[in-house]
Amino acid sequence: MSTLPTQYSSTLTEETLDLVANTISQQGYIVLTDALPPGLVSSLLAKAVTHATHFKPAGIGRNQQHQLNNTIRTDRICWLSASNNAESAYLLEMEALRIAMNKRLFMGLFDYEAHFAHYPCDAFYKKHVDAFKGLTNRVLTTVFYLNSNWDKKDGGDLVIYDTNTGAPLHVNPKAGILVIFLSDEFPHEVKKVYKDRYSIAGWFRVNSSSLTKVDPEY
Repeated sequence: MSTLPTQYSSTLTEETLDLVANTISQQGYIVLTDALPPGLVSSLLAKAVTHATHFKPAGIGRNQQHQLNNTIRTDRICWLSASNNAESAYLLEMEALRIAMNKRLFMGLFDYEAHFAHYPCDAFYKKHVDAFKGLTNRVLTTVFYLNSNWDKKDGGDLVIYDTNTGAPLHVNPKAGILVIFLSDEFPHEVKKVYKDRYSIAGWFRVNSSSLTKVDPEY
């Protein structure tokens, strides 16, 4: 397995990975603060801000069902690439998480895809789920926040709806917070933002290939 670039030092310790596995197995989601090195967070934010003009409007659905619908979501995205040092470091952290969840929870996670998300002022993403049972290979969702100095008045909370308790969980999108949850279990939304908001959304996927289809598709 590759190691992180020397300027970054991982904070996903074995103890933290144990906590993630135990909490996911018990309640299906976890919110970690200061999940990754501050230097990596800053580098990722700088990358996102610098290239924000090249981001594309985000759509809903996949493959033939993909479409733009600004009544549901108005963020803009750019897929991560391992060719950039900071993005590569982030993907390596997620690879460590993938291996850990497979080892501890036997989830069969095959790969990971992720994109930057930019929510300009007034942007939002209505309530939705990332996967429908039996209809997708997305199993585990991650959301990582990049903005420092984020206040409640800035909006943009991630709201996760716990279908077991019925209670919504509000996550203030502050830099360094990593949210992980089961993709097909938790409806969620992003409330309207009142200043530029940057994050990385990602999904761990399983391989459900058969003789008639290749899955995941690339």
